[in-house]
Amino acid sequence: MNKIRILGIDTSCDDTSIAVLEVDNPDFKKPFYLSQEKIKLLSNIVSSQIDLDRKWGGVYPSLAQREHQKNLIPVLKIALKKSGLLKSKKEKLSPQKTDIVNKILNREPQLLKALNKFLKNYQKPSVDAIAVTIGPGLDPCLWVGINAAKTFSKIWKIPLIPINHLEAHILSIWLEYKMRPQEIFPAICLVVSGGHTQLVLVKNFHEYQLIGQTRDDAAGECFDKTARILGLPYPGGPAIAKQAKNWTRKNFIKNPPIKLPFPMLYSQNYDFSFSGLKTAVLYDFKKRKPNIRKSRNYIQEMSYKIQESIIKVLTTKTIKAALEYRVKNIIIGGGVSANTQLKEKFKQIIKERQLNINFLAPSQVLSTDNAAMVALAGYVSWSQNKAPEKIKSKPNLNI
Repeated sequence: MNKIRILGIDTSCDDTSIAVLEVDNPDFKKPFYLSQEKIKLLSNIVSSQIDLDRKWGGVYPSLAQREHQKNLIPVLKIALKKSGLLKSKKEKLSPQKTDIVNKILNREPQLLKALNKFLKNYQKPSVDAIAVTIGPGLDPCLWVGINAAKTFSKIWKIPLIPINHLEAHILSIWLEYKMRPQEIFPAICLVVSGGHTQLVLVKNFHEYQLIGQTRDDAAGECFDKTARILGLPYPGGPAIAKQAKNWTRKNFIKNPPIKLPFPMLYSQNYDFSFSGLKTAVLYDFKKRKPNIRKSRNYIQEMSYKIQESIIKVLTTKTIKAALEYRVKNIIIGGGVSANTQLKEKFKQIIKERQLNINFLAPSQVLSTDNAAMVALAGYVSWSQNKAPEKIKSKPNLNI
């Protein structure tokens, strides 16, 4: 039985993630049907920097880069051990290999030291290729993963596959839904996170059309900024969702009531804008008396209204696009797609309107940044013989 294993690496933002994906019986001579093959996720390890982010009120690229350098090798060891691929050895690196490592990692001494030690103590794992996120993301963070992947690729003499992080989010559903491409495509995908809010028409693997995106703040960014206004912790999305869940309609704020806009809800395109919502929250907050704006009832209702506004805009535009382009499925991905109310609202609208559209959402661990989806995207690219490109950081990469 033939097996192919892809090692995925993602350091696009503030999570250090490494995964190993195994596919049984790959047959690249036949048409590519991901669902016909047996996909097994051997490991998907994520090291979060959330405590550091909370301390500073958000993600700082230089601090995140430092944490990636510190965490990457420990995360790699855990991922390989869980996959049964971590094999010990004791031997010195050849001068040629030492030169390769030093040349690639000469600007990252902490990672250089840890990686050298790893290569001396462990054998080459039984993996066939490495997939690494090259963008979009934070440039200093992306380079940590890229440089580590380049080093392993040269030392272990295996292919290196560059991955678009947005495409990986789109493909992540195949880790949970066993469907043929003709059952999926065409689809509308809502990629919604702290850095992106995009609507993508997915025609086939590697065939994407961007039909709408945010003109300013992303939905996740709006959650973070409005949470900060209300004095809630980072990240804002989960904090606002928690407060919104506890609010009851009988406790409406009066004199005056809280009224928030639904930005670009009825625009004649599929673009988004959330900066005005953030501004509306700020103005309402400032005009309240201190005892009101600090009250539990105000924070809970405002959180509910913020979440309601964002979800209504996202679902309305996505459903509209799905109907216009006559797609079979709506796919969501990205950190904000983990929001329970967002997923429930999609299901509710589809059911109430009796739409002949499937709704596909990955589980929470596959919604946020992870290397499993990167490994899967790597397998798709490799199996379709997608032409390789120069491996470098592309922080502003689009779909």
